[in-house]
Amino acid sequence: MSNLAQLLKESWVLVEEQRDEVAGYFYARLFYDDPALRQLFPVHMDTQRRCLVEAIVTAVGSIDDPEQFDDYLQGLGRAHRKFQVQPAHYASFGAALLEALRTVAADQWTIEYEQAWSDALELLTGNLILGAQNDPNPAFWHAEVLSHERRGTDIAVLTCRPLQHPLEYQAGQYVSVEAPRYQPRLWRTYSIANAPRTDNVLEFHVRAAGAGWVSSALVRRVRPGDLLRVAAPMGTMVLDRDSPRDIVCLAGGVGLAPVKALVDELTRFNRSRWVHVYFGGRTRDDLYDLAELNRLAAAYPWLNVVPCCADDPTWSGEHGEVSQVLARYGPWHEHDFFVSGSASMVRASLRTLAELDIPADRIRYDSFGEM
Repeated sequence: MSNLAQLLKESWVLVEEQRDEVAGYFYARLFYDDPALRQLFPVHMDTQRRCLVEAIVTAVGSIDDPEQFDDYLQGLGRAHRKFQVQPAHYASFGAALLEALRTVAADQWTIEYEQAWSDALELLTGNLILGAQNDPNPAFWHAEVLSHERRGTDIAVLTCRPLQHPLEYQAGQYVSVEAPRYQPRLWRTYSIANAPRTDNVLEFHVRAAGAGWVSSALVRRVRPGDLLRVAAPMGTMVLDRDSPRDIVCLAGGVGLAPVKALVDELTRFNRSRWVHVYFGGRTRDDLYDLAELNRLAAAYPWLNVVPCCADDPTWSGEHGEVSQVLARYGPWHEHDFFVSGSASMVRASLRTLAELDIPADRIRYDSFGEM
C-alpha cells in the first residue's frame, strides 16, 4: 500500500462513524460559500449525502489501483454532467470536503492527513473533469413515456423512447432517470430491461419502496406522454460474447431487469450456451414477470428458468433465497455468473458463490443507488 493510500485510509477511519456529519457539513459549507450551487441539487438531500459518502469510500479504496481509480472517477464525472456541474465547481467541492474532514476529525487531524487529502483531491477532481470533458454524449436525453403497466401494488413496467438521437448502450447496463415533472433534480439509477432495439425503446422495471422519491413517482404518478430525463449508460454487467462458458443469472425482484436484457440479447445470436435464470422474491407477487420468462423458456430450449420464493407457504416451487436455491444444484465451476438485485441479495449471492469456489473474474454485478 502506498503512503498516500495509507494516510487516506487512516484519516477516513477517524471520521467513518460520523460519515453523516461529514456529508452534512460538506453540503452546508458548499452552499454557504456558493449559494448558486444549491439549485443544482435536489430538494431532498438524504440520498445525495449517502452518494457522497459512497463515492469517497470507493475512491479511497481504489487509489492504489490507478486504472480502477481513474475509470471510477471519470465515470463519476460523466454522470455528474446531468447535474450541470461545471469544471470550475470542483475547486469548491474539494475545499468544502477538506474542511468537512478536518472539522469532524478535530484534534486527531494532522498536517500529514491534510497534505494527503489535498494531493488526492487534485487527482480526484482532475479525473472528474477529464471524464466530463471527454464524454461525447449529451448530459441527458429527454424521453417520452410510451406505456406504463402496474404489476401489483408497488411494481411498474414502463417503456420510453429518447426524443433526440438514439441512446447507445449494451444489454445489462443501467442509466440514471429523472422525472422532472414530479421530482426535479432527483435522479435514480435503473437497469434497462431490453437489449438495444431498432425503434430505440427502453424498458424499465421499477419498485416503489421506502423513501424512494423517484421510484414512487415512476410507479404511482408517471403516465404515457410524460417526459423523463435519461442520462448516459454505465455499468459493466455485460455479456462476453467470446466466452464459451454457460451462463447463470441470479435475479432478485426488479433486479430481473438487466438479466432480462441479457437474455434478450442472447436470443439474437446464442446457439451453444445454456442459460440458467434463478429468479427470486419474497412471495409469488414479487415474481412479476414470470409469465414472460416462461414464454421465453418455451421459445428457446437453451434457457432454463428457476423461480423461487423466500417466504410464501402457498408457493409450490423452490423455497429459499435465490443463492440458497442455486447452491442445491450445480456444479457451477465452468459457468459465467451475473448477479442483480437489492444490496443484501447481491451480498448474499457473492458469499454463496465464494463458498462454491467460483472465480471472482467470472462474476459480474453492478452496485449503484439513488443519485
